[in-house]
Amino acid sequence: MNRDQVLRTIGDRTEPWDVLIIGGGATGLGAAVDAASRGYATLLVEQHDFAKGTSSRSTKLIHGGVRYLAQGQLRSVRTALRERATLLRNAPHLVRDLPFIVPAYSLWELPAYFSGLKVYDLLAGSAGRRRSRWLSRGDTLDRAPTLVSRNLRGGILYHDCQFDDSRLAVTLARTLVDLGGAVVNYMGVTSLSKAGGKICGVRVRDIEINGEIEIAARVVINATGVFVDRILKMDDENAPPLITPSRGIHVVLERQCLPGECAVVVPHTDDRRILFAIPWHGKVLVGTTDTPQAEPVLEPKAASDDLDFLLENAARYLTSVPERSEILSMFAGLRPLVAGRALHRTASVSRDHHIEVSASGLVTIAGGKWTTYRHMGEDVIDEAARVGGLPERKSTTRELPLHGWCAEAEHHDPLSVYGADAAAIRQLAASHPGFGDRVHERLPYLKAEVAWAARNEMARTIEDVLARRTRALFLDARAALEAAATVAALLAVELGRSPDWQRQQIAEFTALAKGYLP
Repeated sequence: MNRDQVLRTIGDRTEPWDVLIIGGGATGLGAAVDAASRGYATLLVEQHDFAKGTSSRSTKLIHGGVRYLAQGQLRSVRTALRERATLLRNAPHLVRDLPFIVPAYSLWELPAYFSGLKVYDLLAGSAGRRRSRWLSRGDTLDRAPTLVSRNLRGGILYHDCQFDDSRLAVTLARTLVDLGGAVVNYMGVTSLSKAGGKICGVRVRDIEINGEIEIAARVVINATGVFVDRILKMDDENAPPLITPSRGIHVVLERQCLPGECAVVVPHTDDRRILFAIPWHGKVLVGTTDTPQAEPVLEPKAASDDLDFLLENAARYLTSVPERSEILSMFAGLRPLVAGRALHRTASVSRDHHIEVSASGLVTIAGGKWTTYRHMGEDVIDEAARVGGLPERKSTTRELPLHGWCAEAEHHDPLSVYGADAAAIRQLAASHPGFGDRVHERLPYLKAEVAWAARNEMARTIEDVLARRTRALFLDARAALEAAATVAALLAVELGRSPDWQRQQIAEFTALAKGYLP
């Protein structure tokens, strides 16, 4: 996956692409893989980096959605549970089983939670994980010893799945290339090209060289998440807004806040969201809030009030929630909720996806979530093929192993997220002096991974490496800051960059990373 090579491919192509997708998050990448798997000539362009926005800021769960079950969205939950099984089968190096405990602090909660989760099991059917079961007070504390014990009546144990979101995004990009498609980051769409009132391509700006080119396509898909309205306005300046963004924040804490292998789920916070505390890459991820956001931004910030709310709710259930100063990292993400009007509350808005086609033939897909990315991709390519007059072909992604597929992945190994590529990274680490060293003593990532990301995963900046190719910024923002100079030096060699570029990169990353600290 080499950016210069992709640019040559784009420049040399004389025929229109069958499918051109705008947006390199979960939705766009899923659609691109689906299109390429059907044999359509497919190109995806991303204005920043893959999974830069919402798709790297999730709660890291592949799940049916316990909250949606409580809202009666049974069809959505059933679809998500089936997609959970598909993704566990197609990417076992990135998705794993995770046990959850729902603590009960009143007697009525135990039968209520148990009956709801039994419905969850039934909706999963043959695609289900291990069945939910009732835990005594003692068993609950054995599995989650930092739960507040006062008034604890017991708990319910159920199973869902966990994954690494931005690593799945990179995996999908590599899968697209494996299938003969093309993908490029730092390529922003500046306008939509039309002939006879119909969209026939896009004009894009290569952000690295600040040059613009026209790219022709039979059908264009707007899969830009919280930014879909911007592309809709390019097509029709009078287009009504489709998205109501909602901001959720997460904090990352040391592992002693939640020892053991179980995650904890609290079904109802003050804003009617579910509170999660989840083991993740040797740390604990706690989230999330739900706050309406007036306008989408590329780098949303965690507001002080949101942080107070999250820590106060977590402290009701966990005995070892730290002070602000002890937070390792905090991050905010925007959910692309589909709603026809502004809402005071977004926790009740559906996460189902929505597809629409404009009069000029722009295909837009909005909403959805990581768990159902493959299903969304299949649906939107079915529609895009019709709009673009492409030969009718069935999706093959339900049974498609993703790049690096590896059944024997050891999830406690930091290299497990690379799947079958892990062996090549180990070889690179062994063959180059210093590449076997870590980029920082508090981070598990090797210098070889920086070189690998530049050579094979289209990483172009310190942020690409420390936020998305590795998860350093999300796991320990202070350590990521301290590792920035090392990563800049390694990238400069790989990409042929100057000392001035290194200094600029360090300054930009420092400004970014400070926003991940309280």
